[in-house]
Amino acid sequence: MLNNIANTLYLCPKTNLMEKIFDNTQVAFSLKSDTELDRAYFLFKMIDSEPLVRIGTAVTNFAIKAHLPVEGLIRATVFDHFCGGVNEDDCLTVVDKMFTKGVSSVLDYSVEGKEEEEQFDAALEMTLRTIEFAKERLAIPFAVFKPTGLGRFELYEKLGENQTFTPAEQAEWDRVVARFDKVCSEAHKKDVALLIDGEESWMQDAADDLVTEMMRKYNKEKAIVFNTLQMYRWDRLDYLKKLHEVAKKDGFYIGMKLVRGAYMEKENKRAEEKGYVSPICISKEATDENYDAAVLYMLEHLDIMSIFAGTHNELSSYKLMELMQERGIAKNENRIWFGQLYGMSDNISYNLAENGYNVAKYLPFGPVKDVMPYLIRRAEENTSVAGQTSRELSMIKAERKRRKEK
Repeated sequence: MLNNIANTLYLCPKTNLMEKIFDNTQVAFSLKSDTELDRAYFLFKMIDSEPLVRIGTAVTNFAIKAHLPVEGLIRATVFDHFCGGVNEDDCLTVVDKMFTKGVSSVLDYSVEGKEEEEQFDAALEMTLRTIEFAKERLAIPFAVFKPTGLGRFELYEKLGENQTFTPAEQAEWDRVVARFDKVCSEAHKKDVALLIDGEESWMQDAADDLVTEMMRKYNKEKAIVFNTLQMYRWDRLDYLKKLHEVAKKDGFYIGMKLVRGAYMEKENKRAEEKGYVSPICISKEATDENYDAAVLYMLEHLDIMSIFAGTHNELSSYKLMELMQERGIAKNENRIWFGQLYGMSDNISYNLAENGYNVAKYLPFGPVKDVMPYLIRRAEENTSVAGQTSRELSMIKAERKRRKEK
């Protein structure tokens, strides 16, 4: 199926997508100096080796826990490649630089694994600050947060399994709901679109229900609140269709970020250990088909839906471009955005922007040691996704060669 899509994209005379625009490395790396390009090459060569990622992760975790002076080294290498800075102000140089090429930013406070009420309140305040940042800057069209940034994982899990809360847990959950409402209310008031990330399936039901309530409350005029569908889950297209019926009945708009997903190994392992059917699609091809089907469904219902297509997959990006063209949808239609992570797939992001599409990079930030879980997840994900790192390396090699031959 994917080969057929590729043939249609590159050979069909009714499209102008015959040229493989994502192969243009000059546009892709126009903001990178030779030194930054060399650093990217070094990092992806390291990530390309699973044993090196495993050893590097263990050594880094040990060094940070032992308070060894490694933060400077981390900051100068992997942190600066994948993150915008240690705080929101620190990110502005990167934000402004990317926007000169038409690529917007989504400031992502990437501190993970917190469990205390004070930490959740701090994450709430940080998210509110990023909404204020977004309101003031055209270059930042979205704000974002993770459900577990505002409440304990176990609480979502327990609610999703329909277990009864203790009075203390109910009070705790009420505070989570209040944090959600505060963020969504502020986003609505300031007219800033808000992306809410997806997480592990066994806590996601509770998060989905809460986000739907926020959509029902704040998406009356247009999509402000966006949920996330992880399309490596085989049940997500059905979920989207059911949500569509609810939205039509209750009169609200749907905002949805579509991604493939980032927790595959963990999902499959848990399903095997606990003896239930894995929520993950049986193959990469099935995931790709599921993703593209969700994109098509949302485009067919653009009157009520807004799409943030979060993907590093070139074929899916080309397919969305072709579908937009077939339907006469403007490249800069504000209900359709493409998104990639900072430090990855620059060949997609910058070439899309060069060709007039709406593009936003997720720009993680936070204190170096607190962002390490995010960085480790990025390294592990690049190692596990077949072809991702080799594609990054091939693009970097091509650009280094082009520059030498100039």
